[in-house]
Amino acid sequence: MLFSKKNVQPSQALAVNERISVSLKTLINLAGPAANLSLQPVSIRSRQNGGYVSRFKGRGMEFDETRLYQPGDDIRSIDWRVTARTGKTHTKLFREERERPVFICLDDRTAMHFATRGVFKSVLAAKLAGLLAWTAQHHGDRMGGQIFSDDGCRELKPQNGRHAVLRFLNALIQPEALGVESITLEHVWSRLSQHVRPGSLVYIISDFRGVNANAESHLAKLAQHCDVVLIFIYDPLESSLPTSGRYRFTDEQRDVIFDANDQQQLINYQKHFAQRLQQVQQIAQKKAMTFVQCSTTDDPIQALRRPR
Repeated sequence: MLFSKKNVQPSQALAVNERISVSLKTLINLAGPAANLSLQPVSIRSRQNGGYVSRFKGRGMEFDETRLYQPGDDIRSIDWRVTARTGKTHTKLFREERERPVFICLDDRTAMHFATRGVFKSVLAAKLAGLLAWTAQHHGDRMGGQIFSDDGCRELKPQNGRHAVLRFLNALIQPEALGVESITLEHVWSRLSQHVRPGSLVYIISDFRGVNANAESHLAKLAQHCDVVLIFIYDPLESSLPTSGRYRFTDEQRDVIFDANDQQQLINYQKHFAQRLQQVQQIAQKKAMTFVQCSTTDDPIQALRRPR
């Protein structure tokens, strides 16, 4: 942790707290900005015409009413039963069935509780999740989620309305400790693929530490039937270390000394991050998922407005 409450003046305490943790009030206040956001990831299964995957159930329409046939109406929509009964040609009218499940998977493992600039990765992740949850509610979509930490994983079934969002936000700030040991992304995404219904829009917010072939296989299975968005969270120090000096890192249990003057150590460190980033990008590209990269210094609202 780089933010410390020691020697912090009272006037500075609130600012520090907002960087290392997020309050329910802050997440509720995101309802306003979320009204101007959209949930439109680009998902293409084929380069040929008609390769776009419909985000609506079935034909993407549901029956609304029947009225007299008018010139220009699609003859395939003629209601033959009403036509036969009345002796006059009637056509069916449909409206778009836009309600769909939106599922938000959020990483709350220990490595997410870190930052050198901006806010903790966990705070940024929670704000992104809150914005997405409110956006789903504004669009009339059902929303649910999955929150996982080092020792537990919890799923919330998609539901409609403000109550569903508040239930999810409360779960974000009060995660349950389930006593599971050494939880892995393979385990988490296996559960995710079992809980998410086909046709859902799935957001995965994580730093993606621990991705392996087995975990990737569960993502691939999920992407076969859902639109998946991968949001890669990172701190600037993870991508690039200072080029000189000695630095001490601690999680209050272990200390690690890094010597930036050791060029080989510096190269290995930056290479490790680049490989993880490239791995997640390639997974997204191979399985037609949307990829979003977000730094702890980024504004979460602007991050979700970036063109995909």
